[in-house]
Amino acid sequence: MKKYVIKRDRSGLPEKLTRYRSELNEEQFRVVTSKPGPTLVIAGAGSGKTRTITYRVAYLLEQGVSPDRILLATFTNRAAREMLGRVEALTGTQNVHRVWGGTFHRVANLILRRHAVSIGYDSNYTILDSEDARSYVDLAIEDSAIDTSKKRFPKSMVIQDIISYASNTDRPIEDVVVRKYPYFEMLTQQIKRVDFNYAERKRERNAMDYDDLLLNWKRLLIEKPEIGDLYATQFEHILVDEYQDTNKLQAEIIDLLAVKHKNVMVVGDDAQSIFAWRGAEFSNIYEFADRYPGAREFRLETNYRSTPEILALANVSIANNKRQFSKNLSAVRKPSEFNPALVPCSDIDQQSAFVASRILELRDEGTSLEEIAVLYRSHYHALELQLELTKRNIPYRVQSGVRFFEQAHLKDVISFLKIVVNPRDELAWKRILMMMPGIGKVTAHRIFEAVAVREEPHAMIRSEALALKDPASEDRGAFPASVRPRNKRAWSDLISLLEDLTDDANRNKPGKQIEMILDRIYEEHLKGTYENAEARLEDIRQLAIYASRYTSTDEFLSELALISTERFGSPTGLTAEDVVSGGDEDELLTLSSIHQAKGLEWKAVFLIWAAEGKFPSPRSLNEPDSEEEERRLWYVALTRAKDELYITYPLMIFDYNRQTVVQKPSRFVLEVPPAMYEIWDIEEDTADFEIVKINEDSGLVN
Repeated sequence: MKKYVIKRDRSGLPEKLTRYRSELNEEQFRVVTSKPGPTLVIAGAGSGKTRTITYRVAYLLEQGVSPDRILLATFTNRAAREMLGRVEALTGTQNVHRVWGGTFHRVANLILRRHAVSIGYDSNYTILDSEDARSYVDLAIEDSAIDTSKKRFPKSMVIQDIISYASNTDRPIEDVVVRKYPYFEMLTQQIKRVDFNYAERKRERNAMDYDDLLLNWKRLLIEKPEIGDLYATQFEHILVDEYQDTNKLQAEIIDLLAVKHKNVMVVGDDAQSIFAWRGAEFSNIYEFADRYPGAREFRLETNYRSTPEILALANVSIANNKRQFSKNLSAVRKPSEFNPALVPCSDIDQQSAFVASRILELRDEGTSLEEIAVLYRSHYHALELQLELTKRNIPYRVQSGVRFFEQAHLKDVISFLKIVVNPRDELAWKRILMMMPGIGKVTAHRIFEAVAVREEPHAMIRSEALALKDPASEDRGAFPASVRPRNKRAWSDLISLLEDLTDDANRNKPGKQIEMILDRIYEEHLKGTYENAEARLEDIRQLAIYASRYTSTDEFLSELALISTERFGSPTGLTAEDVVSGGDEDELLTLSSIHQAKGLEWKAVFLIWAAEGKFPSPRSLNEPDSEEEERRLWYVALTRAKDELYITYPLMIFDYNRQTVVQKPSRFVLEVPPAMYEIWDIEEDTADFEIVKINEDSGLVN
């Protein structure tokens, strides 16, 4: 076969290298103008990663590479649009839209629309969103003839997570169940049956979910070698952004596409690989050179974001990880007079008060609330702070999800307490009834109607409990047989719990009540309903500790209601990824989990709950290599700050029984030299805080 190489006319191409030299630093310039071949770019935080990728695409186009021979894989379509828009401005070419840019799923869809028939689909297949996919799973459960009313079976959301995790990590269903949902191990065969029926239903209905787009793209490349060869030939240059966050399936697709030219440039930061819990594979970036022998490696270590003092702390901290590409970020900015502040607080309330007080000071000093963020490891860490911000009229948004008390699982638990205080609360009754297996809308409505007509609903509960405990008793119960649900066990458990919650010994102990709800009913419900049950359990346990400070359930519920209505208006239905605001002001403080803060930056950052047992998360340490991932998460938090960084933790906390527990600083705080911090000692007076800055060479407060 004779090869013919097209010689393109380059006479009209402007000479841009001089400008590139002036607009890029030396590290970036070397990456942008590097020769073809497998290339790994380790891009440190704040080092201009996006700028480098953008200029690389522009450089390829100016070297005569046709736009449709470039694949740019990003983690959001918006990022791809912004990069390619900038490329168009740099090059002046109108053909940039021909670059294959976007998320893995977007590119997969473009290719599958052309070739779906080859793998048994019509080209007009439907893409199922998460809600539609969940409905298909529900139908697959019905197809599998599983009686979910007799034994608690995982809800469709959990089944979805199991199937999705298995797809993206290339693991069998049984391995995923054992690893992530061991309490459903005895149901593994039924779950596999649902998975099979779910896949069959989608295929028969000409539908794919998001994971299918990637699975079928890989299938197409492997099962149809002529099509695989077509795209391996077409994509002369492949660029992948945020490579440290790719999963096994995505990395395999890139390898299949790069098999011919080997011109694959992956860009990412191993020190910011923090999404293993959702299937991201750290080994993709760490072992890139093993899969591509002879790959060149570049480092972007010049940081434009943070002060040298903040970077020094981050560098020393991440150096404790053994499995990494060693790097040392250097700051472009000049040294400041502000070292990262370590602020031990006497307790949780003082931690919240300090953060709120210091934020107001920063605002008075000219730092907009938009330039300030409070970061935390877990969502429940912001519980007390949200209350404090509300009391002080500091408007805020929650970047990591809905406000703490408006999350579904907390509203579930609070509904039980509402019945204790007001047994005629219709919404609370129906909410808890609908949690019970075997109780649907019709039965829930009938049960509440029976409650609504009684003068003493609490007495009605006690009467029903007595009858259920002793079927031979003359008391046949207060609820008519026509409204009792078919699932006798669930009904009995619920009535027994409500009886104990309304008992005089418990009815004014909201902390104890929440423990009872969790232990006797709700923990099992959580595990069968949510894919992140363990995190939600932590939320509820923290809610119980917080509630234990109140002397009555009524007082506790009243404060929660005032927080929701006085300032924020009526709660709205929201999903976990929504951003909600605490007010209508032009400026809003940001509260965010660290995972959601990745890629963002603020002038001032407060990292709260930097205590052992809270950060790193004890739950996360059950997994191999998880301490190093937790340290990477810590590193991400530190490197979000541009000017000022405050790390706080309480010295004392209370357990469920209001017993004092002494708290130690996080291991991540203690593993760096104390001289890297400016330790603040907080003294309270009647007006507010007096902050005394101290320099101690002897060590940190334990």
